Amino acid sequence: MKVLVAMSGGVDSSVAAALLVEQGFEVVGATMKLWGGSSDSGCCSVSDVEDARRVAAQIGIDHYVFNFTEEFQEKVVEFYVDSHRNGLTPNPCIECNRHLKFDTFVERAKMLGFDFVATGHHARVTRTDGVARLARGADRAKDQSYVLSMLSRDRLEYLLLPVGEITKDTVREIAKEMSLRTALKPDSQDVCFITSATGRDGFLAKRIELHPGALFDRSSGQRVGGVDAIELVTIGQRKGLGTLGDGAARYALEVDLPARKVVLGRQSDLLVDSLSFGSLTFSHEPVEDGETIEVQGSAHGRPSKAVFFRDKVKFEAPQRRVAPGQTLAFYRRDVVVGSAIVC
Repeated sequence: MKVLVAMSGGVDSSVAAALLVEQGFEVVGATMKLWGGSSDSGCCSVSDVEDARRVAAQIGIDHYVFNFTEEFQEKVVEFYVDSHRNGLTPNPCIECNRHLKFDTFVERAKMLGFDFVATGHHARVTRTDGVARLARGADRAKDQSYVLSMLSRDRLEYLLLPVGEITKDTVREIAKEMSLRTALKPDSQDVCFITSATGRDGFLAKRIELHPGALFDRSSGQRVGGVDAIELVTIGQRKGLGTLGDGAARYALEVDLPARKVVLGRQSDLLVDSLSFGSLTFSHEPVEDGETIEVQGSAHGRPSKAVFFRDKVKFEAPQRRVAPGQTLAFYRRDVVVGSAIVC
């Protein structure tokens, strides 16, 4: 069986490729060149391509580089910029997974005659009765099923996730035992196309017109200040918004882009009983209206029990609001059943 491994230049995908070689698969590595600009995140830099190439040589497999910069610009970068222009908070890593890693890359693999693709994500693909399902990884602290929650069943059938069955510590140990050059390489943390020098604010300021906004206190209704760029304010944001009269931190509760207005309040004011969503997709048997499931609203968030309806979830206990544009992942225990985008 032939497997094309997406090798990012990190330790997880390096070990994923090595494990598949040990398991007897015919393995080829491929690195996607996605971002044509500068990067210092440890995800899309030139050094990452070199790390992947040298690991491939260490474990005795061929290595390709696929240039998907145009697709990445259109599907991820432009989407990210447009979302901010429209007052939304996008998740570019999820969009990259949706359009590049598990669409463009998979189609290239099929065209080249591969039976499977594999990545270094910490999640599991279970196969029971011929049905592929996405589940949480063995290492719950590193679980990445959330960022894969938008995958359809046909994509899951084509996917292998070798490191999802082991812990991150074990991944590092395997890499050290094999003397892989990525063994001690730190994990990438930030958006690959935004450098630490410019930051999100500088990146967006070059691409969209930013407008000042007024800050209003929810309790009093009074104006209490302003921000230089309302497009950069996110629901739940605390930084740069000052404090209340009693010294308590203020949080962004509402962002009204057309009115150039941000409503501020206490952290407790962020709690909601329900969340509305759109762009609903299922990767497993559809969830029925009225069914109790678990909902996760961020990559490292804690899942919360909620009752599912076709366009919203109602929580069993109030939960912190999730910013519009962010993804909700739906679970039955450890199995992903679908995802949606917060309205």
